[in-house]
Amino acid sequence: MSLTLRTDFGCTEAVIDDDCGLKRFYEVANILSDDLEIRFTQKTDDFDSMMWDFAFKGHTLTLHYNIYTGISIYPRKFREAVRKDNDAVVEVAKFLETKLMINTAKKFLS
Repeated sequence: MSLTLRTDFGCTEAVIDDDCGLKRFYEVANILSDDLEIRFTQKTDDFDSMMWDFAFKGHTLTLHYNIYTGISIYPRKFREAVRKDNDAVVEVAKFLETKLMINTAKKFLS
């Protein structure tokens, strides 16, 4: 996994994993819930994508999964996001990058 940050849509989007399945999405959601004590406030599940909103340090972010593009996190306000919303995305993404690398290493060493 390598974290990719992009601003193609007018906000910071952190691509957590661009080639994964639904199992990885749930792994990321569980890490957010367990380690950062995140509670998902709104869940939208469609045929090919899922968008789960959550609050992180006062910022509303979206955990997004799509079967074609993978897992990403971005501000719920999208193009209207302020800098602090975008900074929150980066903070969560860096935490996830570290946590997922540790989990992968543990699986490899087992």
